[in-house]
Amino acid sequence: METIRIRRARETDLAELNEIYNETVRNSVFAFDVHQKTAEERRTWFAAHVPPYAVFVAEVNGTVAGWASISPWAPHGAYAATGEHSLFVGARHRGAGVGKALLAVVIEEAERTGFHVLIGRITAGNAISHALHRAFGFEEIGTMREVGWKFGRWLDVCLVQRILSANKPPGTDMAGV
Repeated sequence: METIRIRRARETDLAELNEIYNETVRNSVFAFDVHQKTAEERRTWFAAHVPPYAVFVAEVNGTVAGWASISPWAPHGAYAATGEHSLFVGARHRGAGVGKALLAVVIEEAERTGFHVLIGRITAGNAISHALHRAFGFEEIGTMREVGWKFGRWLDVCLVQRILSANKPPGTDMAGV
């Protein structure tokens, strides 16, 4: 069994990270983009992930095998304590525990940095992702029907969430609200 090492992503990881994502775009309905991301788009996205947001990679034998991120859920201030996570595993490394290792670190980081809730969007029918999230205490909170169109068919998206703690986000003063 190969060792999985999780660490914060670096700019030097972006080509591998982007290839994992673009492979998912090209070959599945699990990413809703219909056009692959360019290197510049990925750099811009990465630059926006300053604390408390984060990007992690999973390495197997020195190769990026997958990645996960914590991003803003919505731009409105009242959502500051809610993060949206994303998780993608390279085709050669699926089923080897990479997703499990990444999700564990994302939850730990979200708790450490003061998020109250993590939200995820899972394409309906992605049984592996649903099972992974259930195993980590996420619950399905709703289904958005036919919100995506890819590969000639309408796709549903299930929302999942995990309440992490009673924390308020760092620097947030809710007095008077």
